Order: sequence, then structure tokens, then C-alpha cells
Amino acid sequence: MKKIAIAAAMVAGLALAGCEAKVTEEGEMPSVDVDVSGDAGNLPEVEVDTADVEVGTEEVTVEVPDVDVKMPSEE
Repeated sequence: MKKIAIAAAMVAGLALAGCEAKVTEEGEMPSVDVDVSGDAGNLPEVEVDTADVEVGTEEVTVEVPDVDVKMPSEE
């Protein structure tokens, strides 16, 4: 379970590091006046290009060494 969480964090980090955002239109704040009209301002338009990430699994066999543990005898 811990390995899956680490892998998910790494994929999320790569996805965030691999995106590029470009502001295509500057935003403006609404004019603040006591007599406010219908002019509510304008939010900026942003284009975001993210990286293409392919995630998969692969089954691997790992040889584990045989370890003999000799405990000291109890006296």
C-alpha cells in the first residue's frame, strides 16, 4: 500500500512538473465604486498544456538471498 502511495505521488509530481501554462488574456479587477453598475470585471483566460503520462504495471521476479540467522543460546 505504501508503494502505491509513493508511486501515485511521483506520478502527480511528474504531471505537475510537466505542464506549461500560458496566459492568453490579462484579467482586470472590477471597478470599486459606491454606485456599482453591471461591470463585474474580467477573469484571465489561461491555456494549460499538460504532459502525456502513460502508467502501467509489469510483473517482475526478484531473487531473494537465503539468510540464516543464528540466535545466541540462552544461558
